Amino acid sequence: MADHILGRLKRLGVFADLTEPELNALAGEFQERSFPEGSWVLRQEAQNTGLFIIIDGEVGVVVDGEERAKLTTGSFFGEISVLLAEPPTASVVARTPLKCLVIPAGRTEEFLLAHPRVMYRMLQTEARRLKTADPTRD
Repeated sequence: MADHILGRLKRLGVFADLTEPELNALAGEFQERSFPEGSWVLRQEAQNTGLFIIIDGEVGVVVDGEERAKLTTGSFFGEISVLLAEPPTASVVARTPLKCLVIPAGRTEEFLLAHPRVMYRMLQTEARRLKTADPTRD
């Protein structure tokens, strides 16, 4: 993977606990994908998705035709559908030109188990999302 991608990985919160050698080893596990502004990255009810980590750009999260959230560099999406082996409950559209790192659905479990610190950071992010969605949660 190009050095500029490794430089970006270092700045993403989900990889904050990894050393440079760990990042280098990890880099080969991703597929890099680019999407033009306005294109659908993920479709609600689609099959064969993956875990997407935004390295540059912004997306809108759309549920039943209504945009519910915006995600930017460092955010990830697709995790719920790959963890539950179910179709996504939301669509994702590129709001700007977008670059993502993708782990295909079939490799996500193996990836997360091999990188527990990444999995822990993802769980922290999910907890923050839940707390923001329902401020009465502890």
